Amino acid sequence: MALTEEQKEIKKQYAGYKRKVTEVAGEIHDIVEDTIWTDYVKLPELGEKVIELMKDVNEFKAQHDFLK
Repeated sequence: MALTEEQKEIKKQYAGYKRKVTEVAGEIHDIVEDTIWTDYVKLPELGEKVIELMKDVNEFKAQHDFLK
């Protein structure tokens, strides 16, 4: 099934939401791998950020059935 132009735009927006989560997860990964002893205090804030961004991703996904 080919996607409509509107669906393509929605998929592009969805990818943007996912990218934001991945960026924050990458920050967490970098701290754990490289600077855990000095930057561990940043982890709670970053964890909360991931939770909020995932809420946005899941809400967006719920609004667009074809993303499931």
